[in-house]
Amino acid sequence: MPTLTTPGATIRYEVDGDAANPAVVLSNSLGTNLDLWEPQVGALAERFHVVRYDSRGHGLSSSPAGPYRMSDLAGDVVALLDHLEVERAHVVGISIGGLTGQYLAVEHPERVDRLVVANTAAKIGEPQAWLDRAALVESSGLGAIADAVVEKWLTPDHAREHPELAARLRAMLLATDDAGYAATCHVLAETDLRERIGGITAPTLVIGASGDLPTPPAATRAIAESVRGARYVEVDAAHISNLEATAEVTAAVLGFLD
Repeated sequence: MPTLTTPGATIRYEVDGDAANPAVVLSNSLGTNLDLWEPQVGALAERFHVVRYDSRGHGLSSSPAGPYRMSDLAGDVVALLDHLEVERAHVVGISIGGLTGQYLAVEHPERVDRLVVANTAAKIGEPQAWLDRAALVESSGLGAIADAVVEKWLTPDHAREHPELAARLRAMLLATDDAGYAATCHVLAETDLRERIGGITAPTLVIGASGDLPTPPAATRAIAESVRGARYVEVDAAHISNLEATAEVTAAVLGFLD
């Protein structure tokens, strides 16, 4: 299990594919880990140097004392690129991973080649709701919110047809460190990039999902409308679209990065 110690955290990462190929960084959603991208890795690794990592507070990365800021999450990615001696990379992120990607494209444009953001927004939800969720998780643990969260990750029909996937996602969420999850909620409470993403110069693909409740299509499309020249694709899925509409999302990402 390779790890990197950044100024604020120890980050677990995995690499696949030939290091001589262009790099692609995959950034996970709140309450998941780098295994979230397993369905995409094989296809991407045929053409790219694929770098996955657990965001701080998630998976096997450390959970330093919070709250965290978006500059912390983005700084971990920059440190990982430095560690791997990658000057520029394509960045692909889902949910808060997509928000991290937008921030990187704004604050560190020299490190971002192409940008793909899925099931995200320039501002996700309302600050007080995230602060309330953080407080609940700190006091009662992730078990207090697991069912409500996971039922928004997949459409009801898909969850019924694939109970093993719903169970795997629930287990992934519950394996997340309570304090790390709560600290990351503070990032979502304070991050609002709506007035800044118009400055993104990286070629951008935005992937929305028709059944996404946390980041509905209107919020996702708003990114494509703000970023000059951005492409927009919408799939039939809920919030974790890369697992529910795997073939469509993988094809869209590969087609755009190629």
